Amino acid sequence: MTEMLDQPALTMPMDRKCPFAPPAEYAQLRETAPAAKVDIANGEQAWVLTRHEDVRAVLNDQRFSANRTNPVFPQLVERIQRREDNPFTPSLLGMDAPEHGPARRAVVGEFTVRRMEALRPRVQEIVDERIDAMLAAGGTVDLVEMFSLPVPSLVICELLGVPYADHDFFQSCTSKMLSRAVGPAEREESFQSFRKYLDDLVTAKEAVSTDDLLGRQIVKTREDGTFNHEALVGLAFLLLLAGHETTANMISLGTLALLENPGQLATITNDPGKTLEAVEELLRYFTITDTVTARLAKEDVEIGGVTIKAGEGIFALGASANRDPEAFENPDELDIERGARHHVAFGFGAHQCLGQNLARMELQVVYDTLFRRIPGLRLAKAVDDLPFKNDASIFGLHELPVTW
Repeated sequence: MTEMLDQPALTMPMDRKCPFAPPAEYAQLRETAPAAKVDIANGEQAWVLTRHEDVRAVLNDQRFSANRTNPVFPQLVERIQRREDNPFTPSLLGMDAPEHGPARRAVVGEFTVRRMEALRPRVQEIVDERIDAMLAAGGTVDLVEMFSLPVPSLVICELLGVPYADHDFFQSCTSKMLSRAVGPAEREESFQSFRKYLDDLVTAKEAVSTDDLLGRQIVKTREDGTFNHEALVGLAFLLLLAGHETTANMISLGTLALLENPGQLATITNDPGKTLEAVEELLRYFTITDTVTARLAKEDVEIGGVTIKAGEGIFALGASANRDPEAFENPDELDIERGARHHVAFGFGAHQCLGQNLARMELQVVYDTLFRRIPGLRLAKAVDDLPFKNDASIFGLHELPVTW
């Protein structure tokens, strides 16, 4: 196979012109060049894959590396030159086989459906407490500040054993690390500050046993002889960042979408048994981690009608895959009774999101409780005036003013 010719000249990242739709160029690429080489804003080039079938194939193929420490791994921002003596160990997100499998199996038991159901009553308490605070404030409130961000932050802090009192610090660090508008020096400073914070936290837990995920991992790995301080810091880094940032954005976006689609909202308020289906559809509809599923070819591979050569980078575009009409009927419509769980909002294959059961449960509790307790909830600003995170690696809202 050979590289496709006459493909459109495009640059990643491509902007969402509408918050309820991926970039318009994705549909064009799916139809004319489903595997296309594009420019990257940092001056490099990479492939983009836009069809559901191809995205799943790449994410399930060990010939494509997830190792983000590789100096040519595709990035949408200016590269940071890290010191060679940097002790930071790649998180699960950036591990390849054979290291990835054992590392994931060591912690996956913490996120089973059964464990998440045991956590549900505490999540319900947290959600109710935050709604109490909103109701007490009255008037117009920012849902992001008062609800969307605190709920998953509190949940992941309790799960990991991270002091919630430090939330302003780690939320600020992650916001800068995920922003494409922040320069490389500031991103690196935030990265190092965040890493040092977690390094100190893990060190403290090594000295004094704690009954939380990180504490249990220390005990477990010491017993089986696999304890690795830096690996545990990397795990904490991934879980704390992803555990609050992704769910917070989905709470805000899902709330916005339901408020803008009152018929869909009425379906779950009349029958909460359909909320989990709504969660799946909202995840598909927004696909907020569109470009996180980047990969690097380890050898020449034929896919999507082209040959991707060893050393070439790929962005497996989840937001495009989840709007592929070959995989989803009327994909641009929000249909909370669609029942299509083959979406790739959580990725696919060996690196599929570790915390997906937690995210599903949190979102179910949030949507059921928020609209039941505040049935008159409505936007306090027009959608066109809302500040969306078009400059971030994870799509969402900076603010969501609401009233009732």
